[in-house]
Formats: sequence, C-alpha cells, structure tokens
Amino acid sequence: MISGKQGGKHRRRVRIAVPAAAAAIAAAVAGAMLMAPANAAEPLPKPTIKPAVSSPSQAQLEARLAAAAKKAKEPKGAKFSSGATIDPKIIGGSETTISSAPWMAQLFYEDGDNSFFCGGAVIAPTKILTAAHCVKGVDWKGKGVVVTGTETLATDANHGGTVTGVWRQWNHPKYSDYTLDNDIAVLTLAAPVNVKPINITKSDDTTSYKPGTTATVYGWGRTSSTSNAIAPTLKKASLPINSDATCADWQLGSEFIPNHMVCAGEPASGKDDGTTTACNGDSGGPLVVGGKIVGVVSWGVTDCVEKGAYSVYSKVSWYAGSVVPRVDDANITNDHRSDVLARRSASDGTLYYYASKGTSFAARMPAGNYGNTNVILQSDLNRDDYEDVIFRTKSGDVWWQHYVPSTEQWADTKIASGWGSRKQIVVPGDVTGDALPDLLSVDSAGVLWIYPGKGNGTFSPRVQVGTGWSQFNSVRGNGDFTGDGKADLIARKASTSEMFLYKGTGKAGTGAFASKIKVRTWSGYNAFDAAGDVTGDGKADYLARTPGGTLYLYPGTGKASSEIFATRITIGTGWQQYNIFG
Repeated sequence: MISGKQGGKHRRRVRIAVPAAAAAIAAAVAGAMLMAPANAAEPLPKPTIKPAVSSPSQAQLEARLAAAAKKAKEPKGAKFSSGATIDPKIIGGSETTISSAPWMAQLFYEDGDNSFFCGGAVIAPTKILTAAHCVKGVDWKGKGVVVTGTETLATDANHGGTVTGVWRQWNHPKYSDYTLDNDIAVLTLAAPVNVKPINITKSDDTTSYKPGTTATVYGWGRTSSTSNAIAPTLKKASLPINSDATCADWQLGSEFIPNHMVCAGEPASGKDDGTTTACNGDSGGPLVVGGKIVGVVSWGVTDCVEKGAYSVYSKVSWYAGSVVPRVDDANITNDHRSDVLARRSASDGTLYYYASKGTSFAARMPAGNYGNTNVILQSDLNRDDYEDVIFRTKSGDVWWQHYVPSTEQWADTKIASGWGSRKQIVVPGDVTGDALPDLLSVDSAGVLWIYPGKGNGTFSPRVQVGTGWSQFNSVRGNGDFTGDGKADLIARKASTSEMFLYKGTGKAGTGAFASKIKVRTWSGYNAFDAAGDVTGDGKADYLARTPGGTLYLYPGTGKASSEIFATRITIGTGWQQYNIFG
C-alpha cells in the first residue's frame, strides 16, 4: 500500500474493506404503440439460438455463502475490546432498512482463509457496482455469491435475502492495486434480481460534488475503530462532500487523485466519538446524492478515525463512460463483446449471428428464418442481460423477442402496429438518462421520436426530438460513441454521404442530442451497422460494407470528432449476400 507522510511519520492507507485474506474479513465483512402477447395471423420467425448462461445450483450457492459467512462471523485473528459495548452503526451512522435502500447488495467471496466481504449496489437487474479491489485477481464466478433484498447481514442464516451467482466480472483496466486509482468494477449476475436498481450519476454532473453537499453512505462495515465486528444490520451515515483542495490538504500528497477520487465527511476526531465515516467492510458500497450513486467506497486510514482523516471514494462521474458499457453489454454469446446479426436476402431469409472475437468474427451460426422482416435490431429492452431481437414485419408490425430462461423459449410481444412507413427504427440504449433502454423512430414526415423505455419492453408516450431527419438514409446507434456514458446516433446524409454524430445529452425531447458533428464522408459504402462494442474495449464501434461485399470494422475511439473511429479493420468478403444487418 502507498503511504503518506505526516509529521515525519508515515500514514498507512488501507482499503475500506480490506477484501483480501482473513484479515479482510476480520475488518469487514405516445405514438400508436401496442403491447400484447403474440397472436399474430402472420407467421413469426422462431429464433434457433439460446443464451449460454450457467450458474451453480441454489444449494451450492447457499453452501458457498455459508462458508464465506462463517469466516465473516469468526474472522481469524480478530481482537475484540474486552467487555466493550459497540453501537450498531457505520461509525457515527444509524441503522436503516432495505426498503430505504432496496438496491444494496452484499458480496461474499469464499476461499478458505482468503474469504472476504464487500458491499455493492444493484444498478441494473443483473449488474452490481462495486470497487475494483473487491474484484481484481479473484474468481467471482467460481467462488462468489451476491445477496440482495435484505438489511440483515447474511452471516445470519435467516437473513431472508436472495442469493445469486455471478456470471462475469469487470474491473477498470487501469485499476492500480498500489495507488487504488480507478477503483471501480461491475459484477454481472447469472440471473436478474427483483429489486429496484439505483442509477449512477452522469459524466457531466458537477452539482453533486459541490463542497458541502450532503451525501449518504451505506454499508455493513465495522462499527467501531476498537473492534473488528461488522454491522449485523444495514447502516447509513450522512457526510458532506469536500473539495479536492480539502482532501489534498489532509496531507495526502499524491495519494488523493483529483477527478478520480472524492472525499467526504467532517475530519475524524481521533476516536469513535465525534467521527462519522465509512470503515472496513463498507468497500464497494455506494455514496449517494439525490438518488444517484456519486461515489464508491474505496479507501481510508487504518481504523478509520485517525484525527483529521476522511474516507475516500471513487468519483463515479469520472467513470460513467467506463461503467455504462459494462451495464449495457448484453450480447448473444454472453461475453463483453457485441456480436453481429446479418440476414440473407428475402428469398432465403436466414438470419446468422457472428460471434465477435474482438477484431474478427467466429464462423457464422444460423439464428432462424427472418424472411418476413425488413428491420432487425439488437438490444436488451428488459435489462436481463439476455440480448433481445426487435424486428419489423413486412406488414408493418414491430415485435420484441426476448429469451425466457425458465422455459428456455423465446417470447413474442408486439410493441407497435402500422409502422410500415417509418423510415428508421433505432434502439441505441438509454437516450433519456434514466438508465432504461429507449426506442427511436423517424416517421414518414422526417420527424424523430423517442419512445422512453420502462425497462420491461414497454414504453411511455412518445416525445418529439426534431424534424428534417428524412435527409438521412441511415440512422444507427447502439451505445456510447463518445465515452461519456450516454447513447449517441450516427446518421448518414443521403445526398452527400456525410456521416454525422449526434451526441446524446441524457435528456428527452428537443434537447436529446447536441448539435450534429461531421465525422466522415463515406461514399464507398452501401450498408452500415452499429452493433455495439464489438472489440470489447468499452467503446461503441461501427461496421460498413462496400457494394462489392467487403465488410470493415471501424473501432470506436471515444472522440467526438473526425477521429471518432480508428483505422478500419478488414473483416472479410462475401457480405453482399446480406441485405439486413442487426
């Protein structure tokens, strides 16, 4: 761990939860939209693909939790104050209920004497936001469990929460175990949990970080600097946000990294009395302002109450552009890379999916006959991490196909009728800033509409964005092209072949997109696809095909300029056989 000087001595900085080995546990623990089941007269395509998510049995997960919880209850080497009475609290905080913070999650990792506990928050039905030091270097799929829906710590066998396995994990690629810089991570659950998620703040949020703003931290961590006991019930504490200068003045030197970190709270008093702070075991938990996560518990000093100390959090606004792609990363093969759908001509009608290998694709696999469709799109409208298919039939009906794990079948739901004249239909992700995927369309008059998603495949009344969109013969979007965590659009002007970026603002209505930015002139292509993050680097990519059938991948750079894409990569030839891309 890095250390900072104070009065000629060195201060030892620690992760708030110390999630490594038994010592960590000792410290821690409006348009015409229709929604109806399929009963169509016309035949609908039947997908032949099935997602491949797996998880240990519930009994195995419960056993894994019990083993990890035992370590948390009986931490090796724990030293308790003799006869001391410890108030149940985050140091200086108060007990709260899960109804006040339904998104709180407990993360238990079972690895014998190396078991540990962290906090986290549900930011989507299958996504947990936590700290990178809780994730990097360990196997959450093989050894971890997540508990949600209860304020009772799962060291109590009667906790009453939901125990879920982990499917995959991501931590910031530039996380440093030495400096604790970029200390942020996302776990993907093997099944969605039925709790209300909490949204993260946006990249342009400055209001939440104004000094003096009241924030709330949640967790089950240590309740005292003099005891290793962790809280049996969820706790919260109110803390003021501090300026970067205040944090740096706490003689941290280079340990505190402005923009990447934020500190909160009044200076610690040097003892429990008069101190309000996060402590060991709270790692990965959320710091909340205005109903959104603005920080993730990262680090503090040994025993948490050293005089003048503050607790330090990863600054979520800085990492929104990194986190959002890992929240919205559903794809057919259930990895971090977006796959590509391509349908052969209507005379054949076979839809194929190409699994991404990063900068190339695996051999194609048939996904069903979609000959009766003229639009096919990829998205995850119900946020269950199983990628959905949205298509329009030749009669003008728009359908949502989503996989149902309990039946291992695809369900068909009609989401619109009479859309045969719509010039464009797009599902770029969250346009309105509520973390729920939206649907967009350009009508026959060239008006762009947003249909705000509700996160379950249904939509609120449409909202008009603007007119004049008939000039574009391609409007595509699937994710964030500019690295700010907001969904964008790429539109191609038919008369000039100019490509324009419409940068998302996270708002609905006429302010949904910033002024267009010319990023390319592409006259040598006749088909385009925004499949999402094909390369797996967290930036949305683009695909373009020549009339001769050569397909190129343009990796996204995250820049909102003519440098928006890196040098193209040749995928292959023969792609002229496809007349629809997903």
